[in-house]
Amino acid sequence: MLERTNRVNTLFDFYGALLTDKQQSILSLYYQDNFSLGEIAAEFEVSRQAVYEHLKRAEQALEDYEGKLGLAGQFARRRSAANELEALIKRRQGEDSRRMLELLSRLLTIEVKEES
Repeated sequence: MLERTNRVNTLFDFYGALLTDKQQSILSLYYQDNFSLGEIAAEFEVSRQAVYEHLKRAEQALEDYEGKLGLAGQFARRRSAANELEALIKRRQGEDSRRMLELLSRLLTIEVKEES
């Protein structure tokens, strides 16, 4: 369950703006605010089944966007490579390694802003 929550939250960060307002609200309440289906149903004055169906459709939309655009996957691969590079740089000593870490940090900041 935690893995699924993390996946949906990551995809929501990348593609949430492409969802309808209602889908955004329901996903946010369920995955970020930890509301139950019943609590969300009461909030929107619909059945628990309706909330469940909205959740599933919104989750599928996020997966479809990722399947077509792949931004979250690209970001994860870049983050992994950056972490490896950071570990290699930290093994080195001296001024050059500090400068490389500063540049890596700037690069990651730029990529995060461009991809989000």
